Amino acid sequence: MLPPVKKDRIITQLPKCFSPNAALHIKDGFHPQVKAVCQVKKTDTVSFNIAKVIVVGDVAVGKTCLISRFCKGAFDKNYKATIGVDFEMERFEVLGVPFSLQLWDTAGQERFKCIASTYYRGAQAIIVVFDLSSENSLTHARQWLEDAMKENDPSSVLLFLVGTKKDLSFPDQLVQIEQEAIRLSEEIKAEYWAVSAKSGDGVRDFFFRVASLTFEANVLSELEKSGSRHVGDIIRITDSTENDHKPTKRKPNCC
Repeated sequence: MLPPVKKDRIITQLPKCFSPNAALHIKDGFHPQVKAVCQVKKTDTVSFNIAKVIVVGDVAVGKTCLISRFCKGAFDKNYKATIGVDFEMERFEVLGVPFSLQLWDTAGQERFKCIASTYYRGAQAIIVVFDLSSENSLTHARQWLEDAMKENDPSSVLLFLVGTKKDLSFPDQLVQIEQEAIRLSEEIKAEYWAVSAKSGDGVRDFFFRVASLTFEANVLSELEKSGSRHVGDIIRITDSTENDHKPTKRKPNCC
């Protein structure tokens, strides 16, 4: 029996986007069908639902710090570079329904890239991270996305472009690089966010947005698969449990 979801992980309304100019959508609330299904289904009648989220980007852009700030409420500037992949599971309750994000923190070093790429497959969301104080890391973001998309269906993955280290950027520099990031977001159809893992600015809002949009996408996908068009239809959002979705590390087929 799983313990109750923490009170600060309960989502009752769709979180707002960071920038209307670079958002997956700018609606004020969840899709009407999603709300209707969740109102009909009591929490205890809907099985646990999980989404896989992979986090990619250059080494030292702050991927691990971003995840650690949200999951552990901590910031460690003396982090060690990720080797291969690290993994965190964060539980939510969205519109009364249990939901979890599997957060896969992948290595940014070139020598570990092949190992990390073996874990890209099956993602519901891809978070491409860059450093707001480094234009090169933004330039490399496109390649990271291309590599991740080789293992996934572009029509079923939500994309997020996230600038970290907002606290280190000078105002003029921040304006310029954000303009470039928003242009890239529009081009690759990703949602843009700027955050600071050090101060925590924007981190909680960002991950709540990721959880909400992936939950919404998963429910709509299940509705489409079942052919259900009426709220009264019997719909089980997923037939899996959290234990069924615990990650198994595969042996890399290269390196």
